[in-house]
Amino acid sequence: MKLVLFDCDGTLVDSAGLIHEVMRHTFTAFGKPEPALETTKSIIGLTLDIAIARMDGKPHADDEAVAMAAHYKAIFADVRRDSGFGETMFDGIRQVLDALIAREDIWLGAVTGKSRRGLETILEGHGLKPHFLFCRTADDCPSKPHPAMVTECCDEAGIAPRETIVIGDAIYDMQMAKAAGATAIGVAWGYAKADDLWKAGADAVVERPADLLAYIH
Repeated sequence: MKLVLFDCDGTLVDSAGLIHEVMRHTFTAFGKPEPALETTKSIIGLTLDIAIARMDGKPHADDEAVAMAAHYKAIFADVRRDSGFGETMFDGIRQVLDALIAREDIWLGAVTGKSRRGLETILEGHGLKPHFLFCRTADDCPSKPHPAMVTECCDEAGIAPRETIVIGDAIYDMQMAKAAGATAIGVAWGYAKADDLWKAGADAVVERPADLLAYIH
């Protein structure tokens, strides 16, 4: 058996527009300048309070960052409903997931800086929840690049990290995978540059979703 763990934002779904819109509202509510879209993209994958602290130029998540994270969560559903932004699957991802789901030697999971509720909303919305058997979120583990999300999924599945593949678009995903002893595959359609994924320890970087299948065997 192989365990294949996908990041969510920037890997399965294109959610940067929505995340940025909620960040924009959050920073404005706290009297801070609106962040640039590229700044928001750079922190996607981190646990929310740590992400906000970095965007605000802080070395760690202080009380204000925690309060901003709580505000972000409180307004997320309303902004999602009213803004017109969504979490659309990247072209080609569905076909890759369908191919993996059909295999008897593959188990799927998700490792994400989102809340568990946020992850389940996306998986349910795309009809994928029954297929993602092993999931860890910001509610369960320390923020990436700490390896706990991967190692806990491995422990639950009874599969060694060396038989596990982590697929993600962020440098934090690559660093997390290598810290856990898993294979790290970066995807070039997300929010980090391919060169940065290589530098973060990627074993491979793919340009298209269909290319993933060559590395999952």
